[in-house]
Amino acid sequence: MSVQWYPGHMNKARREIEEVMTQVDIVIEVLDARIPDSSQNPMLNTLRGEVPVLRLLNKKDLADKTRLDLWLDHWRGSETVLAHPFSTQDKADVNKVSQWVAQMVPHRGTAEKPIRAMIAGIPNVGKSSLMNALLGRRVAKVGNEPAVTKAQQKLKVTNGFQLLDTPGILWPKIENPDASYRLAVTGAVRDTAIDYEDVALVGLKFFKADYLDALVTRYKLKTVDDDAYEVLKVIGSKRGALRSGGKVDMHKAAEVFLSDVRTGAIGPYVMETPEMIAREEILVEEAKALKEAKRLAKLAAAVPQRQQQQNREYRHDQSQPTPTDKQDDNQ
Repeated sequence: MSVQWYPGHMNKARREIEEVMTQVDIVIEVLDARIPDSSQNPMLNTLRGEVPVLRLLNKKDLADKTRLDLWLDHWRGSETVLAHPFSTQDKADVNKVSQWVAQMVPHRGTAEKPIRAMIAGIPNVGKSSLMNALLGRRVAKVGNEPAVTKAQQKLKVTNGFQLLDTPGILWPKIENPDASYRLAVTGAVRDTAIDYEDVALVGLKFFKADYLDALVTRYKLKTVDDDAYEVLKVIGSKRGALRSGGKVDMHKAAEVFLSDVRTGAIGPYVMETPEMIAREEILVEEAKALKEAKRLAKLAAAVPQRQQQQNREYRHDQSQPTPTDKQDDNQ
């Protein structure tokens, strides 16, 4: 699957983050607890430098706690990273944000020196919901569609705590194709930008491999075919995704399945572990190195061809009569 984003949007977001980063004491990064790594913006990680980050693993009620603990252990011990499972619907969690922020920035927090926090995150992870919950009023538009935050806002939570929001812009090229699909399965990518059936099949393969019991229970499956397409067809027939003549509408079946995945109807899950991401990063780097080697080889091969062309052009120019030759011929 190829996910394309406009370079202009990315450049604008980068400029905004660079500008705001000089003014903030801490970054509050909202992540999707189901995809703790894929929902990070690598651009933010690069630009924040040594600015501490509070990672809120939102939608914790939809996440498998055992796997979530692997990520908390993975980040534990870092001086600049503090991570907590979170839900914007949980008032206790929301009330703890000020405490967590103060823990990371102990030298600020007064009316004279308020903690300046930037809320960041990719689309559809719950940034706007967090802002509204922290401020106790609706100040940010909330929706199920990604990218509803359009412009930067600066808001006061308390006298000692300010928020700066940044638009939730994805990077223009996601280097890890597996991450692209995980973003699509959980709903971070606009549904108009993906093939529903392809994404559903990726999600189905994942549940078959990692959460088979939950899948069987949800759809009352007597047997589970090795082919994910056949399993999706069974789900479609069981859930009424049928066309005239009783044929399964695979697009509708995909919609039903992805809706269940995103709402947690199948059960809690986490699609990635630190160990898995480490393996994928190695593969991505190898693929990048191979692509670069091919580019350099192609460039090297093109040099003799260009030189040959220049030689042909030179010989052709030499064979043409000069103005002086033409005059001599006319005399």
